[in-house]
Amino acid sequence: MYHLLTWPQLSYVAVNAKNKIVGYVLAKMEEPDSGEPHGHITSLSVLRTYRRLGLAAALMHQSQKAMAENFGATYVSLHVRKTNRAALQLYRDHLHFVITGVEKAYYADGEDAFSMRCNIHHLMDDHVIDHVSSEESSESETETKGAACTEAVESKDETDGLESLEKLHL
Repeated sequence: MYHLLTWPQLSYVAVNAKNKIVGYVLAKMEEPDSGEPHGHITSLSVLRTYRRLGLAAALMHQSQKAMAENFGATYVSLHVRKTNRAALQLYRDHLHFVITGVEKAYYADGEDAFSMRCNIHHLMDDHVIDHVSSEESSESETETKGAACTEAVESKDETDGLESLEKLHL
């Protein structure tokens, strides 16, 4: 509920033709430690029968675009279980996230998580880029990890198998 109240423009649901929710992405903005605004994917899920249709990628793309356009986010981070091979393949091979570290005993059951991130600065509107660029010119250069994580999604129809992407509403 906190995410929806604080960052309502970052979370989306995918619904089928019967208006049943078949997937969602829940996201937030992180407090900038380095002065670099960035988003974080808290949760991403698609019903098993709707997987491999591009829904997860479309949901991620919508959320990342909103992070960049509304908050000037330059990258997005997430955590994933080390044993979640399907999610790792999606994030690394299709959405171009890179592993940046390991969080020991991150989950309640003691399992470790990979920390992952990718750049999204290319998704910003021109007016956001101008604002962020003027702020960055006064700061030191920082190394960024990750590739343009959504470029593969942008080149295909993002709504294959999807009736609609909508913002979450209370």
